[in-house]
Amino acid sequence: MKVRKANEQTIGEAIGEFLDKYRLRDRMNEAKVIQSWEKVVGPMVSKHTVKLHISKRVLHVRVNSAALRNELLFARTRLIRALNKEAGAQVIEDIVLN
Repeated sequence: MKVRKANEQTIGEAIGEFLDKYRLRDRMNEAKVIQSWEKVVGPMVSKHTVKLHISKRVLHVRVNSAALRNELLFARTRLIRALNKEAGAQVIEDIVLN
């Protein structure tokens, strides 16, 4: 069994410390949410999605169909839960559909 010295850390610990120090972890998690959009909503909804961005823990989604926008409004809570699960963190608190 190897004993670690007090100033030694694993690569994962060092990367985690770096992400926290430079406040990059939130940006990485936001990118995970946006990247997982198609996986969560499926290819049909993704095809009609014009723009995605996150601001202040709110995912802003622009779609090119009023009917689809209404469907997504009804599924908003489920989408928030699924997207956060894919990101592995509580990244978004709400979704605004335009």
